[in-house]
Amino acid sequence: MIRVLYFARLRDVFGCSEEVLSAPATIAELITVLAARGGVWADELSAGKVFRVAINQEMASLEDKIPVEAEVAIFPPVTGG
Repeated sequence: MIRVLYFARLRDVFGCSEEVLSAPATIAELITVLAARGGVWADELSAGKVFRVAINQEMASLEDKIPVEAEVAIFPPVTGG
């Protein structure tokens, strides 16, 4: 199992801040599972949308493997000064 956290706009659009899921092998597989829910999930996690992912508080790429019991955060890019 993994803990998935959603931040900022994604938390608001998805209507939840976190959930526990069975651990897919990679970030790409996790995104595919979430987007398959359809609706806002598919809209926000589609290939054309920009979002960031971290595994255990370290930036990750779509190819990265997800360890069991990991914390995965999904969030929009942050800008500011």
